[in-house]
Amino acid sequence: MTTYIILGNWTDQGIRQVKESPKRLDAVKAALKAMGGEVKAFYMTMGELDFVVIVEAPDDAVAARFALATGTQGSVRTKTLKAFPEAAYREIIKSLG
Repeated sequence: MTTYIILGNWTDQGIRQVKESPKRLDAVKAALKAMGGEVKAFYMTMGELDFVVIVEAPDDAVAARFALATGTQGSVRTKTLKAFPEAAYREIIKSLG
């Protein structure tokens, strides 16, 4: 499984309905699970971002489908980062020669 870090902000619609956000998070978790992935962690944050989510997905296509499906609901805007664990990072750097 590949790890992705999702950075997000609530839209105007999302913040107006913020009391419903725990239910939306539960639905998002179920949707990703149905795609073969898993939400590993969710953090509400203060500052530039409203939340950070750590997810695992089988591949980039699943991660993209998940991000698009979540975005179409209109409550959040996200940016997705593909994360490389330390072992992969070391292999990539080692391959530089």
